[in-house]
Amino acid sequence: MGDPLRGWPSFPEELPEFDPGVTPGTPRELFLEWLYEAGEHVLAPHAVTLSTVDADGVPDARVVILKAVEGDIWAVATSSESPKGVQLAKNPHAALTFFWPGRGRQIRLRGPVTLADPEVSEADFTARPPASRVEAFIGRQSQVLEDPADLDAAAEEARRRVEENPGVAPETWTRYLVTPSEVEFWQASHDRRHKRLRYRFETDIWVKERLWP
Repeated sequence: MGDPLRGWPSFPEELPEFDPGVTPGTPRELFLEWLYEAGEHVLAPHAVTLSTVDADGVPDARVVILKAVEGDIWAVATSSESPKGVQLAKNPHAALTFFWPGRGRQIRLRGPVTLADPEVSEADFTARPPASRVEAFIGRQSQVLEDPADLDAAAEEARRRVEENPGVAPETWTRYLVTPSEVEFWQASHDRRHKRLRYRFETDIWVKERLWP
């Protein structure tokens, strides 16, 4: 049968064009262009891998949803009591990775993380679908679940809480703002001469650099 890890195709036969020499002056403009283009072809183009480090400096990663791109800020949200929230409190730096294999594209960015104003975090929470608000009120993310019945009971209690107080958000719900110091755009090529363009923030301007594959 051979090794399936080597036999599976990585990208479709047709890949989008990308000319690094003709790109906007800021990564935000190019990011939104790629994001909306991906949205026409793939599911959940706004899903992103959020990478942090724990108290021992060990990397950790999980997939979350991008909430907004405002100016030079990329926003995600979670409970401050979740593992990622705790990690960001101790080391407020993160990396975000978007990968759209159906388009042969990847975007990587990293930088310091700050907290949005409480009213912004609250508005973020109340804009979530009801089921997502219930899930957030359940809490205890990543803790050991001894009995699934405990989850059912906690979910029912959280559901009642959301129904009775639809405009209330948990005090722990937080929108995290990533201000990247660099953003890299990667376009796959079947000849393996992948195109890479990095935006690097220097003083008060974005510097664009082509990178070797």
